[in-house]
Amino acid sequence: MKTERTLIVGGGPAAHRLVDALVSRGAADGTDHSVVVVAEEPYLPYDRVQLSKRLADGAVDLTLEPSTHWADGGVELRVGEAVTTIDRDARTVTTTAGAVLEYDNLVLATGSSAPVPDIPGAAASRVYRTIDDVDALVAEVAELRSRLGRAPRVAVAGGGLLGLEAAGGVAALGAEAVIIHSGGWLMSAQLDEGAGQALGRLISARGIDLHLGTRPREILLGDDGLPTAVRCADGRTVPADIVVFAIGIRARDELARAAGIETAERGGVVVDEACRTSDPSVWAIGEVAAIDGRTVGLVAPANAMAETVADRLLGGDATFTTVDDATKLKLSGVDVASFGDALAAEPGALEIVYADPARGLYQKLVVSDDAKTLLGGVFVGDAAPYSSLRPLLGRELDAEPAAYLSAAGAEPPAGGALPDDALVCSCNNVTVGTVRSAVADDGCHDLGELKTCTRAGTQCGSCVPLVKKILEAELTRSGATVSHALCEHFELSRQELFESIRVLELTSWEETIGRLGTGLGCDICKPAVGSILASQHSGYPLDGGRGPLQDTNDRALANMQKDGTYSVVPRIPGGEITPQKLAVIAEVATEYGLYTKITGGQRIDMFGARLEQLPDIWRRLVDAGFESGQAYGKALRNVKSCVGSTWCRYGVQDSVGMAVGLELRYRGLRAPHKFKFGVSGCARECAEARGKDVGVIATDKGWNLYVGGNGGFQPAHAQLLASDLDDETLIRYIDRYLMYYIRTADRLQRTARWMEELDGGVDHVRAVVVEDSLGLGAELEAAMAKHVDTYEDEWAATLRDPERLRRFRSFVNEPGTPDPSVARVEERGQLRPATDAERRAGAAVGPVLVAGASLPVRGRDEVAG
Repeated sequence: MKTERTLIVGGGPAAHRLVDALVSRGAADGTDHSVVVVAEEPYLPYDRVQLSKRLADGAVDLTLEPSTHWADGGVELRVGEAVTTIDRDARTVTTTAGAVLEYDNLVLATGSSAPVPDIPGAAASRVYRTIDDVDALVAEVAELRSRLGRAPRVAVAGGGLLGLEAAGGVAALGAEAVIIHSGGWLMSAQLDEGAGQALGRLISARGIDLHLGTRPREILLGDDGLPTAVRCADGRTVPADIVVFAIGIRARDELARAAGIETAERGGVVVDEACRTSDPSVWAIGEVAAIDGRTVGLVAPANAMAETVADRLLGGDATFTTVDDATKLKLSGVDVASFGDALAAEPGALEIVYADPARGLYQKLVVSDDAKTLLGGVFVGDAAPYSSLRPLLGRELDAEPAAYLSAAGAEPPAGGALPDDALVCSCNNVTVGTVRSAVADDGCHDLGELKTCTRAGTQCGSCVPLVKKILEAELTRSGATVSHALCEHFELSRQELFESIRVLELTSWEETIGRLGTGLGCDICKPAVGSILASQHSGYPLDGGRGPLQDTNDRALANMQKDGTYSVVPRIPGGEITPQKLAVIAEVATEYGLYTKITGGQRIDMFGARLEQLPDIWRRLVDAGFESGQAYGKALRNVKSCVGSTWCRYGVQDSVGMAVGLELRYRGLRAPHKFKFGVSGCARECAEARGKDVGVIATDKGWNLYVGGNGGFQPAHAQLLASDLDDETLIRYIDRYLMYYIRTADRLQRTARWMEELDGGVDHVRAVVVEDSLGLGAELEAAMAKHVDTYEDEWAATLRDPERLRRFRSFVNEPGTPDPSVARVEERGQLRPATDAERRAGAAVGPVLVAGASLPVRGRDEVAG
């Protein structure tokens, strides 16, 4: 039997989806059907939707999953190679590498390019379209900032989705961003004027200047040939060191045009409802395909076209009939979405609008003339109703439309269950019925596995809240327990949020709130997300936009005290310290006038440091071999130990060595709450290990492992998990226990309370950790290994980076010239903070330090205000 040869030109998301569809149908096994993909870019197919993620967070891997297809025997991927010509008679293509490739079916998935207008100086501009474009932009912003000694000015031409993402990304990199847009308001192709005006206020509030109703006419260049400004059509001149064009897309139809295949007047390869071109052997999908004379640059229609062609290649009769042009902006702190007939172009359409300019809110539903059928919607500032309403497009609403406008304080009426044929995930064409069936029939009872088995929410992520609602409804119907939302901004529990961030590989607050939540966040969800991101990525906790998420202590990498000063706690693993290091601590405490105390966790705490003094103190300690003790974070605090067999005549194991090893292994590990260890060298239990989250007690055969002990308001003894373990097994079990706790506990939940609430308690934990009942053992160990391998001392990392050091400046005093006096009283040979009564009585003289700033002492109410 002859092997059917399918050749795909282009290596973007549409090509990836077509290959995935063919492989999943068993049609790319290299026998009956072979697939060759020719990709111009030197990368595996990647997610262009997430380019803003790479712009904001650096060299993030955007490779589309599954990526295993490229190793399959029936699929050949040729990267860094472009097709130059198509010979339709011979059914061959020629590539830049000189290869001549035969085909039976040719699929054009060449996508689009970013157009640049033909204006003077345009050759010096950049575009925002590919990984290389983004990486070059990041590098240029950094180089200019270094060379110019100031924030570079970046002018982005285009106020649509790509332009807003580009401007928001470069602003996050520290550039001064401006947007030049021909429309009278932002996203004028998707939003009406009211929504565009509201969006403009939100963008302006982020420090991004807007120049609307005009377009670039010339890029002015300096003597070095680099941009200095943009001259606009209305005569205004906008200073710019970098100019980026993001003014739309242009279909890459040149191959088809040269081969005599029919193309549309405005660009794109003309296709029918089967996505077949004027040549029966040639198909077109994605942004290069013209449906009814227009091309669409969105993920959902590209995926639908790919599925259609896959079905047709295998003898099916699938058709592509609709274009879902719903959009959702992926920009930090800006909630924007539109779907359907957002501009109310349908004759007789009614618009129900709620607008609050002061809050930057705009919500609109477009309905039929009888106010019953939903035709579209627009949301700015609060897109909470978007995920629930989008599947109802074209259907009758079961209540007054205004009831769905959450910004006005209304709540969608209960009882309006979505029909099974409603589309919940347009990116992957997943219906509500498919999700329900996966929950009820396939046993997918948590969000992570539900997304894996249905693919819903695995691409753009905007449907995840609705998928979660359907999951909860099905579980409730079956009598199962439903998790509670983290807060009003996240309908997911902390455990579900952790899994969603892990599965979607999110790395920032902006991505997390944009794809999984709503609104701007709060003091509950922001630290929780910051902790989840830190526990998964082990990066510097204040980078990548994570700084504002942290509590005060995490932002300062130190523990704020009641008088506004900070304590400094260097790590002393196992309580073991050399005389030389003790001397350094004494010198630092003396030089900076710090109150010192040995804590209950075998560490030395130094109190009274001002914010701007912290880096100098850290430098002295780091140079002496100390590192941060993470006394400020929800992380490992310390591992307490006795002296063990090294000195004690009762000790049967080296408790100090084990304690040092454990502390160095788990240092900096972020968790739902702080946690502590104890290691005792014998059954006499001098380290009080059974009062710790993880307790290790030596036996003559090895170690007994106890878990779930806590002090605090509800003390609890740790429970025995396993006995007589060797060193390697002990560490493996602790790895699993901690990662399982981090993944599944609620925010601010100690290990004792977490275990109490688990079905089965310690027996369940034992089954998971010791017996590997869930098959997660290797995965949990790998997650811990990643943390260990990527750990970096936060104090040292701060000292190496001038930008990070900028955070540690007094709010009032100039850097380097702080007022050294603070309100202190001598007691037992050291200075302590003065009480309010002592301040009023004048017992302590000098400024009071508040949040790192020296303020004159006046009345108590004045200082507090």
